[in-house]
Amino acid sequence: MFDISILQVIAWIAYLTSTIFVLRDLPLAQFSTDKKTQHLVLGASVSVFALWLFRVGIFDGLDVHFLWLTALTLVLGMRWALLSGFIALLVSTLTGYDSWQMFGVNGVVGVGIPIVVSYLIYSFTFHKLPKHFFIYVFVCAFLCGALMIALKMILLGGYYYLDGLYEWQIVYDNYIQLIPLMLFSEGMLNGMTITLLIIYRPTWVYTFYDKYYLK
Repeated sequence: MFDISILQVIAWIAYLTSTIFVLRDLPLAQFSTDKKTQHLVLGASVSVFALWLFRVGIFDGLDVHFLWLTALTLVLGMRWALLSGFIALLVSTLTGYDSWQMFGVNGVVGVGIPIVVSYLIYSFTFHKLPKHFFIYVFVCAFLCGALMIALKMILLGGYYYLDGLYEWQIVYDNYIQLIPLMLFSEGMLNGMTITLLIIYRPTWVYTFYDKYYLK
């Protein structure tokens, strides 16, 4: 029996609506002929999906894995990152690693919000802070990546409690308490990814501008 809660239905509607809205603004006709964009978007989707396979947890749904969505946002920009994250989540759900009931919740909490907030932090940094290479890597990639894993885990843990799936003590003991262990690792993963790409493939990083950060 396909049981689904009210919160899950709301999340489904919110995530699908926002995805359709994003797709309307993407140059999909150009995407069909632009090999570079195809390789970046689809390659990033495969990479994120592969990373999400490595997860640990005791209770169903309260599993921990790296996000890598901050680096994805900096490389692709917000709209293409949202599409790439959608593809990764769809494949993860189709292959049974995530449930269809949780597709909307995972989309909103685990994909949409981290990508949008990552881009907002990048935009704020670009306009309000000095345009320096160290600031770009440390604030936009390392620090933002650490904040996004904390934000995602707090929101997802809060959902499991509000929807009555687990008692708060279970959520706190088996999920929320793990946040400090994930902060540095997630930040380092995103920071190193962006640093290496800037060194070897700077043209792949959509949000990095040589004339601002290097000159």
